[in-house]
Amino acid sequence: MSVFTPAEIEYLTSQRIGRIATVNAEGQPHVVPARFHYNPELDTIEVGGHGMGTSKKFRDAARTGRVAFVIDDVSQPRQVRGLEIRGRAEALTTGGNEIWPDVDPQFIRITPTYIASWGIDSDWSNPTGRAVK
Repeated sequence: MSVFTPAEIEYLTSQRIGRIATVNAEGQPHVVPARFHYNPELDTIEVGGHGMGTSKKFRDAARTGRVAFVIDDVSQPRQVRGLEIRGRAEALTTGGNEIWPDVDPQFIRITPTYIASWGIDSDWSNPTGRAVK
């Protein structure tokens, strides 16, 4: 059974870009847009792209093992939808180019520990959140 609801999975598979947040050794936050993929077999979010292996987000995720990831959009006027996924991060050195043929082999796999949702299973003005696993 997935940690995501069926509506959240449908939303995840309809989107391609999100924002990943990491923290450096000095505690400074870093947020950047990134390509992602929902892996239904592992129930994880996988983040990849060009230059991933040499990126700050990759180094930060490898060092701390923690990230946050946000996917959101506006589907209609004043109809905001989104997910915030916090979790354990694995900085993997191979396999990214098997998910996305045109990118680096390095990628970040996020195993959710907390999910917040708005406009998907609830009204956008009434977000819900839950700890998972």
